[in-house]
This record gives sequence, C-alpha cells and structure tokens, in this order.
Amino acid sequence: MRRAALLRAFLLAAAPAAAADARPNILFAISDDQSWVHASAYGYEAISTPAFDRVAREGALFTQAFSPTPGCSPTRAAFLTGRHSWMIEHAGTHASSFARKYSVWPDTLERSGYVIGATGKLWGPGNWKISGWERNPAGPAWSSQELTPPAEHIRRTDYAANFEEFLDQRPKDRPFAFWYGASEPHRAFAPGIGLRSGKKLEDVVVPPFLPDVPEVRSDILDYLYEIEWFDRHLGRMLVALAKAGELDNTVVIVTSDNGMAFPRAKANVYEYGVHMPLAIMWSARVPGGRVVDDLIGFVDITATILDLAGVAHPSAEYPLAGRSFEDILLSKEQGMVDPGRDAVYVARERHSSSRFNSLSYPQRGLRTHEYLYIRNFTPERWPAGAPQK
Repeated sequence: MRRAALLRAFLLAAAPAAAADARPNILFAISDDQSWVHASAYGYEAISTPAFDRVAREGALFTQAFSPTPGCSPTRAAFLTGRHSWMIEHAGTHASSFARKYSVWPDTLERSGYVIGATGKLWGPGNWKISGWERNPAGPAWSSQELTPPAEHIRRTDYAANFEEFLDQRPKDRPFAFWYGASEPHRAFAPGIGLRSGKKLEDVVVPPFLPDVPEVRSDILDYLYEIEWFDRHLGRMLVALAKAGELDNTVVIVTSDNGMAFPRAKANVYEYGVHMPLAIMWSARVPGGRVVDDLIGFVDITATILDLAGVAHPSAEYPLAGRSFEDILLSKEQGMVDPGRDAVYVARERHSSSRFNSLSYPQRGLRTHEYLYIRNFTPERWPAGAPQK
C-alpha cells in the first residue's frame, strides 16, 4: 500500500504541467469543545470572534447545525467517513481504533488530484496505526511550527504558521484541502485568564442548567478566551489565503466537534452538547450576508465537500449517510431554504472518558426544528461524572 501511494505521488509530481485545476480549495477549521452560541456572530457579547464573523458575513451563518456525537473522536470519525457513529464500529467510540475499510474524504479528494494537509488536532484520541493507516485519517500532519502559548494549557502548535508553510510548499496548479484542528477550548483552562484578559463577569450569559455564581462565570470566561485563540489563528489563515491569491476560490468551513466542557453539555446529547457553530464562505460562488436555519448534520457537510469538489460519493459497501446541501449554499435565500430537511440525528455510543470508570451511557437523539428527543439506553445510570450506585 505504501509503495502504491509513493508511486502515485511520484507520477502526479512528474506529470507534465497542465492548466491549473479550477476546483475550489477547502479549508476546514474545527475547534475542540465549543457550543454553538459562543461566537460574536450569534450575538454573544462576552466574546469577540472576528474571523468566524467574517466567514459568516461573507458567506452563510448556520443556526441549526449539529455534530453527530457529543465527543471529539467519534464526531471526527463520523465526519471523515460521512457515516453516523453507529455505522463505523470502533471509530464511533472514544479513544478507540479506526477501521481501514472506511473511506475518508481527505483520501477521496487526494485521489482526485487535491493536495492534502492538516495541522493540530486531527482524528483522535485513538489509535489509527493499529488498523493499518499510514497517516492520520484527517491527512498528513504539518506540525513543525511552534510558538510560546499566551496561557497555560494552550497548545504550542502554531496552527497558522503550519498552514502558511503548507501553502508555500504545495503545487500551485492543483486545488488543496487543509484540516485546521485546534486543541482549544478543551479543558483544562488557565484559571482566571478570561478576567485577566479584560473580560467581564457581567457579560456572561450562564446556561440555565448551570449555577449562576461568580466561579462559573469566570470559568466560562476562561473557556471563551480559548475560543478567541482558535479564532485568531483562523484570522491569520484567511490573511494567508488572500496573500496567496486563493481566498476567493477557497471554501472555508468553520465549526466545532462537540459542546462546551461543562456539565450537561459535552458527552451528552443535550442541546449544549451537540448544537454547533457553523459558518461557510466561498467568495467566488456563495452569496454573502445570509443566515440559514436549515437543519444540518456533519454527515451532510461530508457530502457537500465532495459535491463542491466535483468528486463522486462512495457508493459501494459503505455509502455516505448524509445529504449534500450544496444547493442551500449556492442559493440566495435566507432562513429555511429546504423544508424537506426536517430532522438530524445524534448519538452517543458505548464508552466515554467523561464518565465514572468510562461506563457506558449510550444515547440516541433526534432533533427537529422544534424538539429534541433523546432515548437513554441505560437510564438507571447517572449521565456523567457521578459515582454509580
């Protein structure tokens, strides 16, 4: 397999120069543990996310986007394969393996001529090597550029510098797809960093399921500070794209993998665990200044990426579970564009490190425009964290 991949890369590099491939580039940016409401484009006053806001302003801001699971590793696997977590075996759980038999969209794009790269948190946590992968399913890692973090618990990776290095070294006559995965705002946070950065307790809107006390407000500010760090690197990447002359023809997708690392959010399929921020821009073709209320799942994003790239969907044993919303993106309509999108599906599979002794708490959820239905398959257990009787 490795020899075949090397031969393909050699042949592509040695092929005679042809007209530049006009298909769009893809920049996929995903934060780690961010609920949908926490971006200034959604009107949250305690945070400033100018890069996310720019993508929303110059493209489309989605109000009803949902991750497939409330955990990072299974969400990323579902998105990469375009299949629900219960369809991908061990890859649908946390910190497990990822069967090689499932195709992933970065590989599919690469086979069609795209140049692939990634930085930061890719698919994980988990062991991809044990299943025979030669690289992380999200793509080849660009990780040499580092920086001194502004606060404790922020990753040393200079995400934007790694992207800039990728842009400089890629073949200029081929489209690219790049995965930017931040490790922020994953816990732990530097205690008090939000207040020290100038944020104010009174600007925080505390979710109704959390106690409204100063300690919780300060903890939320620390979490917001790390979202802004993710956004700062995204802003640098947009500048790099413009400098390279690639911004107009790049589809920029910005979202998160699951909800905020607070009780009743991350690791549970309640609203704050699976309702995600999502903004998409493609200046060359997507009308800007739109707010879209259609229900969107991550498996739908997978199908949409392949459609925008003009690549056929996998149709053999493991087809995509999602439905492309390319038509919604290219539309000029506001609000609900496709009334036929009446539900999205979310799930939590077997084990999770967020629970006492990683005990099982499997859930299935169905979200419509009006309701969230959740079925717990072990209702006798506590949802998260508490010792079991």
